[in-house]
Amino acid sequence: MTAVERKADRKANPPLAMITLTVMLGLIMAIIDTSIVNVALNDMAGNLGSSIDEIGWVATGYILATVIIMPLNGWLTARFGRRNFYAACVALFTISSFMCGTATNVWQLVFYRVIQGLGGGALQPTAQAILFESYPPGKRAGAMAIFGLGAMVGPAIGPTLGGVIVDNYSWPLIFYINIPIGIVAFLMTLAYIRDPVYLKRDRSPVDVLGLMLLTAGVGSVQYVLERGQREDWFSSTTIVLLTAVAVVSLVVFCVREWYDPRPLVDLKVFKSRAFSAGNAIGIITGFGLFGTALIIPLFLQNVLGFTATETGLALLPGAIATAISMPIASRMVAKVDGRAMIAFGLLVFASSAWWMGIINQDANYWTVFWPRAVQGFALGFLFVPLSTATLGEITRERMANATGIYTLVRQLGGSLGIAILQFMQTRYQDNAYAALAAGVTSSNPADSHFLDDLHGTAAQLYSMVMLNATVISYDMVLRLCAIIFVLSVPLVLFLNWRRTPADPAGAPVAAAE
Repeated sequence: MTAVERKADRKANPPLAMITLTVMLGLIMAIIDTSIVNVALNDMAGNLGSSIDEIGWVATGYILATVIIMPLNGWLTARFGRRNFYAACVALFTISSFMCGTATNVWQLVFYRVIQGLGGGALQPTAQAILFESYPPGKRAGAMAIFGLGAMVGPAIGPTLGGVIVDNYSWPLIFYINIPIGIVAFLMTLAYIRDPVYLKRDRSPVDVLGLMLLTAGVGSVQYVLERGQREDWFSSTTIVLLTAVAVVSLVVFCVREWYDPRPLVDLKVFKSRAFSAGNAIGIITGFGLFGTALIIPLFLQNVLGFTATETGLALLPGAIATAISMPIASRMVAKVDGRAMIAFGLLVFASSAWWMGIINQDANYWTVFWPRAVQGFALGFLFVPLSTATLGEITRERMANATGIYTLVRQLGGSLGIAILQFMQTRYQDNAYAALAAGVTSSNPADSHFLDDLHGTAAQLYSMVMLNATVISYDMVLRLCAIIFVLSVPLVLFLNWRRTPADPAGAPVAAAE
């Protein structure tokens, strides 16, 4: 092969390492931004002169935009081409990150965050599709391990990074740090990402009605899950109305898309039993990942009094453990039945959540360290074989569509987990406080000793009762999470598993039948 031919071949088939680096840069930006703002909301509210409820839309608006764009991934890829679409998403995310840092009021920031979410939501499934298709079958488990480092580790790194920035600098920096990364990712996308030869451009007219139904349905579901707790669920007219909108819109949309020869979202991928079962388990993993990612920081800050930086550092062991376990899991799938690995991950995650459910107000960093590390280690054994099995039956032509749905389901599972755990934590706290406060009487020797001999006040006594009730409530929801993970183990039986032949360029890997 001549030098000119080698150059042409490299241009047509860029190195896998450069493709991987390109998509991971975009993925990590998008993933981290789902959680990095959570520790900065109080500072943003003070700086922008908004209420806590108003500033909450900075996080909610981003998530709403991501869940709307995710299922459209396949259609948008076919319409604009993979390279153009991915480059446009990186550019949109980068520009909106800059605008977020310049916002001077809360609603301006919310608007920019929605734009940022449209770019970020598309980066995740597109990155997974590119990696899954770029690697040969024998190396796809490794590709999913690399992807998982961003998808699973990112939410844990976000609060750590955000805490350090907020405590030492100012909140706009959490958006500005995306700019140099985004510029590099954009240029690398143009240089290394190619449209696959089998990708056929879709030039058909836009299905406006289908797009409106999808936006209304998915957006309403996410709003209900995100804001239901704040608005006291179905006592709110808004929540009731949007629940009805979600049900009607999604039912009509699903029926319409199923029979449409050129659907916006190809729902026929659910004919694959592996894909359907994998998405069901994906809801549970999203529940655990995002639900505990909310509950644990709240426990650390509200009960143990950790700062934003300390909270981030307490979450870091889980991210490190996940980074360690994913390469191990990617090698094991060639030798071990993936269903056993997924069941192992579910049970270990459950045990770590139950372990964390015995922590009280006297805990310290090292008390939290070990259950978090075990929890993070379990995620590697969940994500790698689950992604490989779920997508293993999907054809290349449907991969972008399938990864969009798969990412959406995991995100909605996370939102569902957050909503359920927040609701249960509030109820458990109220019930525990009522039970404990009923025992606070002047005839109780312990109470009399505190008030008379130790010169305590009634306010201090009831504050102690509330602290105990709060600890009980957090412990209960963590144990509830553990129980849900254990109950989800039988879903693994719906996954078939077989080993693929060894790839000439790498080791054999397992895939779903």
